[in-house]
Amino acid sequence: MGLTLKVAPAAEPVSLAEAKLHCKVDHAADDALITALIFAARQQAEHRTNRALVSQQWECTLDQFPDLIELPKPSLVSVQSVKYLDDNGALQTLANTEYQVVISELVGYLKPAYGKAWPSCRIQPDSVAVAYTCGYGDAAAVPQSIKAWMLMAISTMYSQREGIITGTIVAEVPRDFFAGLLDPYWVPSL
Repeated sequence: MGLTLKVAPAAEPVSLAEAKLHCKVDHAADDALITALIFAARQQAEHRTNRALVSQQWECTLDQFPDLIELPKPSLVSVQSVKYLDDNGALQTLANTEYQVVISELVGYLKPAYGKAWPSCRIQPDSVAVAYTCGYGDAAAVPQSIKAWMLMAISTMYSQREGIITGTIVAEVPRDFFAGLLDPYWVPSL
């Protein structure tokens, strides 16, 4: 299974103003740095939870049609298209009446519509491609504990810009609190 980001989120779950407030920064000199840290924190939160936060578009490619096509990066919002290479190698677009989109499960999936079957396709790498939108919606819909984790990660990266600390006593916030903020949103990878 291949997975490619086609359209990145239009906004970040945490704004520059929220991050600056959390980092106790009241000047614009570090705005570019903090913006980059917001981006990095979102990517880490998405990686650690296997979720999409703010709505984004992905393409999932497969070598053939399986019984069910599970679409990574919950929550599934919609499916834009299902394309496949037919037996002759011609690219086809499957009509949306030929499949059912199931969004009510933790991981959304596609299955053939009632009384239908997947079409015959060429079995080769990337012969089936599903374009879809996933995520919580806009930034306001992202759960607060994910945003809190992001703010803690941003402020940690902002205040400690190197990978190693020397000459000081360091204490980490207990894992049960900091990393645990993401635990309820973790989805096993497919």
